[in-house]
Amino acid sequence: MCVLHIEKKTKFDYNVLVTAKVLGKKFPGTFFAGRKEPYQNGEECYIMKRKLWAVMMAGVMTMAALGGCGSDSAGSPDEAKGEETAKTAETSENSDVLRVGMECAYAPFNWTQDEETTPDGSQAVPIYDSDYYAYGYDVAVAQMLAEEMGKELEIHKVEWSSIGMSLDAGDYDCIIAGMGRTAEREMSYAFTDPYYYRYNCIVVKKGGEYENVTKLSDLAGTGCRVTTQLGTGWVPLTEQIEGAQTGTNYETTSECFMAISNGTADVCVVDLPTAQSAALTNDDLTIITFDESDTFQNDDEMVNVCIATRKDDTQLCDELQAAMDSLGWNDKEKMNELMDEVITQQPAAN
Repeated sequence: MCVLHIEKKTKFDYNVLVTAKVLGKKFPGTFFAGRKEPYQNGEECYIMKRKLWAVMMAGVMTMAALGGCGSDSAGSPDEAKGEETAKTAETSENSDVLRVGMECAYAPFNWTQDEETTPDGSQAVPIYDSDYYAYGYDVAVAQMLAEEMGKELEIHKVEWSSIGMSLDAGDYDCIIAGMGRTAEREMSYAFTDPYYYRYNCIVVKKGGEYENVTKLSDLAGTGCRVTTQLGTGWVPLTEQIEGAQTGTNYETTSECFMAISNGTADVCVVDLPTAQSAALTNDDLTIITFDESDTFQNDDEMVNVCIATRKDDTQLCDELQAAMDSLGWNDKEKMNELMDEVITQQPAAN
């Protein structure tokens, strides 16, 4: 079977999202016109503006040949996408397994560990196709929801940059990964109500020149080097720091904190629980929450942390919401209590 999913993005002309399944092997990647980006298997592809259509058609023909998709069954790319979406939606609705995608590298929301239990005896979850285990706030919530829904929980580890593509490809059925519900994401995915409310902050180096700032305006005109995690709602917030040097962002939050520690960056924009988690094992970090009268604007989208499903998988989204309602998981106090418990259980390496 072969599927080529091509989708024009809204922010950049000629940006193309390609998700391919060839003989059951998945090669998701994001390609930008005139640039090359590696497939996850190391292959590379150029997509030039003038040759975009030719590349798309060549991709369809090549994968059809490799995957054994003849003219009798292949259909158009749109038809293939529709068939794949219907198949994955049906699978998620009828399965006794709740397949969840997350980074397993975003403590305290989710992390990877060697042991099957945490220090207080909480049960971690095996990571699919791995010898490791996952735990964290997201995992604890997923465990409660799976039990309430009468399903077995299955955790899939995935890089943040491809977490949406892998959901679309049917690798798992939902994302529980500290994902903020943004207007842009709501165009592509369905979301539950928040299962956590977080607040934003900055992290700077202890003893550094920015340690004593208290307001967003304190950073204006300083030329500070700002970083955050790629593909998150924090990226637009970095642009609110007047005169800051922006652009060097990282795949994981741990890399962002490392940049602060080694002096590669001066300021990291992130959420408070993640900053507190990092500070437990990095004593050279200082967390700063801005004064409410002088802080980031329009950051509500990163406050509401929700579960995402495929846009048309409304049945699973409704089932997850019903389980949250049954558990009373709309109480901020309960959420904060669980986060306070979980944050103490993370391995030192996270």
